[in-house]
Amino acid sequence: MHVKRRSIAALAVAGLAAVSITACSSPEDKVPSIGYSFDNVVNTYNARTVDGAASGARQAFTRVQVGFSYLGPEGDALSDNDIGTVSVVPGDVLTVQYSIAPAATYSDGAPMACDDLVLAWAANSGRFATDRPMFDAASTAGYSDIQRIDCVPGSKEATVVYAPGRSYQNWRALFGATDLLPAHVAARAAGVPNVVDPILAEDDDVVSRIAEFWNTGWTLTPGSIDLSLLPSAGPYRIESYTAEDGLVLVSNDAWWGVPPQTEQVVVWPKGTDLAAKSADGSLDVIDHGAGAGAVDLGTIEGFTTTEEPSRGVEQLTFATQGVLADASARRAVAACIPRSDLFDTLGHPGVEAASAGLGSGVVDSRLIRPDTLEYPSVATVVGDRYQRSDLDQAGRELAAAGENALTVRVGYRGPDARRAQEVSRMATDCAAAGITVQDASSPDFTPSALRAGAVDAVLGSSGSLPGPSGSAAGVTARYSLRTGIGLNVGGYSNGRIDSIIDQLAVTDDPERILALATEGENILWNDMPSLPLYNEPRTTVVSDGMQDVVPNPTAAGAGWNMDRWVLLR
Repeated sequence: MHVKRRSIAALAVAGLAAVSITACSSPEDKVPSIGYSFDNVVNTYNARTVDGAASGARQAFTRVQVGFSYLGPEGDALSDNDIGTVSVVPGDVLTVQYSIAPAATYSDGAPMACDDLVLAWAANSGRFATDRPMFDAASTAGYSDIQRIDCVPGSKEATVVYAPGRSYQNWRALFGATDLLPAHVAARAAGVPNVVDPILAEDDDVVSRIAEFWNTGWTLTPGSIDLSLLPSAGPYRIESYTAEDGLVLVSNDAWWGVPPQTEQVVVWPKGTDLAAKSADGSLDVIDHGAGAGAVDLGTIEGFTTTEEPSRGVEQLTFATQGVLADASARRAVAACIPRSDLFDTLGHPGVEAASAGLGSGVVDSRLIRPDTLEYPSVATVVGDRYQRSDLDQAGRELAAAGENALTVRVGYRGPDARRAQEVSRMATDCAAAGITVQDASSPDFTPSALRAGAVDAVLGSSGSLPGPSGSAAGVTARYSLRTGIGLNVGGYSNGRIDSIIDQLAVTDDPERILALATEGENILWNDMPSLPLYNEPRTTVVSDGMQDVVPNPTAAGAGWNMDRWVLLR
C-alpha cells in the first residue's frame, strides 16, 4: 500500500524553495512517495502489441523497461548510456554494435543479454508469419529493415545488420525504452533454454509458443498479477497493482545506475477520480489531454499547469470496409467536418505553441510534421478543401458513393470531454448533409474495434492511439497507413503509399522527402483513409513542491524521467 500524505494544499508553500532542491535537500526533506496520473489504462506490461500501444504501458514503464534510448521532451531518441554503448560499424550496409553494460541485471537476478534484442527484433519485424503474423506487433517500423542480429545466447554483445539499401534513418529509436522485454521470461514460458536459438533457426513451432506468450502473457489485471513475469531492468520495478492502491512502482535494488530520487511512484491510470485523489494528497503529477477530464485541472489548488501542443496529431481514422468502403463515402464525411472550427474551439495550445512550431492551426499532412521545412509546401496539396464544413461537397461525394445518407459510429476511449465535444460538433454539422455521426465511445474502447467492424471511425491521436503519442520522427503516424501494420486499424492498403513510406524511412534528402510526401498526400487526400485535425494539446499539472518534472508531449509522457522526480515537504 502506498504512503498517504497530507493534502497537497498544505504542501503549497514548498514551491518557494525552488533553487537546486535536488542537489542540496536532505533525505528527510523528501516525501517518499509520488502520485502520477495519465489519461490511459494500464492493462499490459508489453507496450509493443497493438492493444499495448493503445494502452498506457509506455507512459507507466519507461523507467522500468529501459533500453538503449528514450524519447525526450523534444520528441527525439536520446541515448541511455546506463544500458550500454552503441556504435556504428563502418561499411556500405548499416551495421550497429550494441554492448550491454556488464552490470545490467534484471530485478530477478537474470542478466540483461543480447537475447532481449533478438526477441524485440523477432516480435517487431513481421518476419514470422504463417497465415497471419505470429506476433501481434503494433508496428514493424525499422525492425523490418534489419536483416539479421548476431548474438550468442547470454552474451552482452549484439551486432545488428540492416538489409542493403535499408539504412533506417530513425535507428537510434530502436531497442529503446519499453521495446526490450525480458527474453528469459519468454523462454521460460515457451519451455526452451533461450529465445535466440529457435528464432535464428526460424523454428516456427517454438517461435509460435514464444509469440503466444509475447502477445498475451504480460497482461496486467489489477489485483491479480504474477510478479515473476515482470522483472525490471530499470530504476523502478512493479511492487503491486490493485484498483484501490494503484500501480505501485518502487526502487529497484538491482539497478546499477544512479538510484531514483524518490523511493516510490504510484501510477493512477484513466478512470481515477482526480478530484478526490488530488484533495487527499495522492496526486502530484497529472499528464492528460487538454480539456479531456471532467475536472478542470487548472483550478486545483496547490498545482501548476502547463499546456502545450503534442507531437501527436488528433485525427479521425476511417474504416475501409462497411459503410465507408467507398473512398467517396469517406470524403463525404471529411467534407462535412469543420476542421478549422474544431481547432479554434478545442485545439488551441498554450503560450508554448508558437515557439514550438506546433499547434498553430489544422494539420494538413499525414506524412510530414508541421514543424519541418517541407511541411508548408506539402500542406498546399489539400488547398482550401476540408477546412470548413462543405455541405455541397459532402452531397456530391455521397451521390458518387451511391448513397443519400450515412450513419458513422465514431469510437474513442471515454470518458473524454474534449473528444465528446468534437464528436458532438461533427454530428451537428454533418447532419445537414444527411450524415449521422454517433458517439460510440466506451471506457474499454481500443482502436482494434475499427478492424473488427464495431465502429466506422476512430477519434484519437497519431496511430489512432487514445493517450499520448507522437515523436519528432513521426514514424507511428506514417506506418499506421502501411499495409499490414498492426496500428493500421482501418485496413487501408495502397501499394504506392507503402513504397513512399518505405522510401521516407531511409532518406534524409530534403528534396526527395518533399517530392515523396507531396505525391503521397495527393493520393491520401483522394483515398481519405484518415482526416488529420490538429496537434493534440496536452496538459501537465504538477503539485507545488515537486522538482524536476519536465513535460514531455510525446508518446513517452511526463514519466520519461520519473526517477529524477522529488517532492519536498
